This record gives sequence, C-alpha cells and structure tokens, in this order.
Amino acid sequence: MDLNRKTVLVFGGAGFIGSNFIRLILSKYPKVKAVNFDKLTYSGNLENVKDVSKDKRYSFSKGDIADQKHVRSVFSEYKPDFVINFAAETHVDRSVHGEALEFVRTNVEGVFNILESVKESKKILKYVEVSTDEVFGSLPLGSKQKFEETTVFAPNTPYAATKAGGDLLCRSYFSTWKIPVVVTHCSNNYGPNQYPEKLIPFCITRMMENKKLPIYGDGKNVRDWIYVMDHCRALELCLIRGIPGETYGIGADTELDNLTIARMILSYFKRNDSHLEFVADRPGHDRRYAIDSSKIRRELGWVPEYDFEKAFRETIGWYLSNEKWLRAIRKKTSGFNTHITQKIKRNKKIK
Repeated sequence: MDLNRKTVLVFGGAGFIGSNFIRLILSKYPKVKAVNFDKLTYSGNLENVKDVSKDKRYSFSKGDIADQKHVRSVFSEYKPDFVINFAAETHVDRSVHGEALEFVRTNVEGVFNILESVKESKKILKYVEVSTDEVFGSLPLGSKQKFEETTVFAPNTPYAATKAGGDLLCRSYFSTWKIPVVVTHCSNNYGPNQYPEKLIPFCITRMMENKKLPIYGDGKNVRDWIYVMDHCRALELCLIRGIPGETYGIGADTELDNLTIARMILSYFKRNDSHLEFVADRPGHDRRYAIDSSKIRRELGWVPEYDFEKAFRETIGWYLSNEKWLRAIRKKTSGFNTHITQKIKRNKKIK
C-alpha cells in the first residue's frame, strides 16, 4: 500500500513539519492528493507551501481543529483516506507565560474533534497523531536511559500535559472503537521553515540581528536532534505501514545540549562566548530527552539519512537566504515575541 490515488488530510500543513511533509508526499507520489487544513495562527504560514500552492493535487482549507464544525466540514468535503495531525500549540514558553488555555483547546479538544470525525467517517485507513517526547518528562543527565514506547507519561509543562492528553484520547478511541490511529513521539526537529521561537532558528536570527543569545540556566539541558525530513519520512511509513493502536518513537541519536547548539551557531557566524547571555532557568525545564527508536527501525525499516553537521549548516544557510520570509513572520507576531523576550530579560543573569 502507498499514497497514490489516495487523499491525505493534513491538519497543520502550513506549519514547520506539516509543510515539509506535504512537500515530501507530493514529490514522491504523483497521484496523491494533499489537503492542508490550517488555522494560520502565528506559526502557520502559507509561504511555507507557496511552491506547491498551484499544484492541482494540493488544496487548502482554512479552519480550526478546536471547532468541531470546521473539522467535520473538511472531512465531508474531501472524504480523505488518510489523516495526519500536525496542528498543535507547541512552544513551551507560550504555555508557561500565559497562553495555556489555547494549548488545552488545540492539543486536547482539537484531537478529540479529529477522532470523532474519523470515527464517523468509517472510511479512514489510518490516522497518525504527531506527538512529542516531552510527554515522558525528563531523563537524568549523563544516564544511558532513553524514552521507549512503554515509558510512563510524566509531563512537566502545560504544553507536554496537553499533548499527553491528546495521546491518551487516541489510545482510548482505539481501545473502545478500534479507530485506526497511530501515535508518534519524536525528538526535537530542526530544518527550513521553522518558526524562530525554537532554539536553533531563534539563535540564528539573533545572530543575524547582532544580538546576544539568552541561554536558560547552565545551558546543559540535552535534546535529541532530528532533521525535519528524516522525521517526515518516518511519519510517511507510520501512515502507510504503522499498526493501529501502536506508538512509535522517532529519534536520530544526536544528543546535544543547548549550550553546544548555541556555540555551533556562534562559530558559524565567527562569534565567541561574549555573545552568550545566561539567564535564570525556565519553570519546568526538563533536563534531558532521548528517544529509543529501535521499534520503528525494526518494524517499519526507517533509519535517519541526514548527517547532523551538514544539515545543521544548511539550515543556517537557509535562514540567511530567506530573510524576506523571516522578516514577514517576525513582523506578524512582534507583540508576543517582545513580551516573551522581556520576560527572559527580566530574569536575573546567573553567569
């Protein structure tokens, strides 16, 4: 089975990972149809899919997954065969600094609405819910532990808790009604089109503006980094071959701490540590994430293809080559970004 002659409904397809996923399936499957359903919030940007917007196989529908009527209408209009959900409030700082209710609406109620429509449809071959390793909480620094599919949820931020809530709804709908849903838990993504509130594009854009890089705490928080197209290829396999009711961990075994990431970016711009600014740590800041991806490698045959250092440098180059894209989206959300930056600045410097 593949995606040719099938319609794939992509929730959140104007965002970072969703837009890259749409580009992947349209380039790989000449007879696939991709429907992009997106609310176009601050991080949803139709510029991300501008290169495919005139493709007859691509359709766009503006809507909110937290609005059940919107969700039902897109199922009714396009009658999809496959569904994948990228739509989510994802930035931890926003969930900590005053927007937690939006996370509940999108990450819990939104998933409920999709599940209800999948249940009503009776046509859906597979629904993939794209989740995060943050639902598992934190691992000790220096340990060899990794999150597995059976790791107990222990979310430490409102963002992580709402994603866990959506994941549990998926589990319950499979258990109760055998809804063909697969849940994935992925590590930190990087690559083109990522909104510049995330660590890597945030640091890149700060360097482009000749500003210092604020680093939470001691900067030793470790994340497992994966290039976005490796993640999209894994999701493609989950959509086609993933077993309903199962979960799959997706990680590239590239563990680096935040300070190392910042220094790699400083090095690219030929700057030194004088451009670092250590600030008080964020509430609920998990110490380490790491994913055991042996299940998806063994059962679905997925392996990451991109070399981290090469893809990392190419990612920096992409932002340098797309300043117009960057200026447009930063202008669109300058108010909230200033609000977050001021909160960081008000934290006491610790180093």
